[in-house]
Amino acid sequence: MVLAAVRLFHELGFISKFKIESRVLVRWLITVQRNYRKVPYHNWRHAFNVAHNMYCLLTTCEMGSTFSDLECLGMFVGCICHDLDHRGTNNAFQEKSGSALALLYGSQNTMEQHHFNHAVMILNSEGHNILKNLSSSQYSTTMNILKHSILATDLSMYFQIRAMFFPLIASGDYSFAKDEHRELLRSLMMTACDLGASCKPWDIQLRVVKSVTSEFFDQGDLEKQTLNITPPALMDRDRKHELPKLQMRWIKDICLPLYENLSKINPRIVVLKDTAYRNMIRWSNLAASQDSGTQDLDEIPDEAIPEG
Repeated sequence: MVLAAVRLFHELGFISKFKIESRVLVRWLITVQRNYRKVPYHNWRHAFNVAHNMYCLLTTCEMGSTFSDLECLGMFVGCICHDLDHRGTNNAFQEKSGSALALLYGSQNTMEQHHFNHAVMILNSEGHNILKNLSSSQYSTTMNILKHSILATDLSMYFQIRAMFFPLIASGDYSFAKDEHRELLRSLMMTACDLGASCKPWDIQLRVVKSVTSEFFDQGDLEKQTLNITPPALMDRDRKHELPKLQMRWIKDICLPLYENLSKINPRIVVLKDTAYRNMIRWSNLAASQDSGTQDLDEIPDEAIPEG
């Protein structure tokens, strides 16, 4: 994945445009990889997958022409760094447990602030600054975009941003020429990439959901054992039978509206909406089969779940 990430930097033209030294890039990527913890989901593989999703949006969907080179660079680096040093627990857990991170950053974008600061720390380490050949104004612009991109991956931010973005699309008032509108679009593209597993073929979707669920259940166990509270259904191992219904609602309420509105900006994105919809139907079918007494999710082979 490190080698593939180097190739993506090449394909996007960042190495030539911004004079990124190959040794510095490889050193930076390896250090970033090592600063992702070995948790079930929010790990280096997830970071690479999110970056690859952004690469596809910028190239295959031709969204790269919508933004400046610096905007593309900031978003792409943001994807790679957006979950640095993730501990496998979310913002709510940091607040409820009174963690050191919550005390340091407060309850607003707790983990995302940490991810950004961790990214800055790596960039500032000797021999790791892939942005060192940018001018001072370019550097400042890119770092602002990087910070904004990482903070945008907080799901609470997504709800705030979509409340502004969706009405612009519905009214036809969205304009690529307005900086504030492009900023909203950049934020939603980060979310679209972060949630991109919902748009993958079913076998990948199922595998990713099992990884996410494993991490969530670990947090739920911590909440029961250390905080003596009942975790949300999605994180409660004792309610794992509810997972198909929860996944169906997740795609319906969170993912589909996002991809549907982005596809109105760019029709090429409709493939993401269509695949997410098919996955939602399969989760619905699985929920129905479980209601009829079918075995647990872990016991069902991928091909046994009807597409509908």
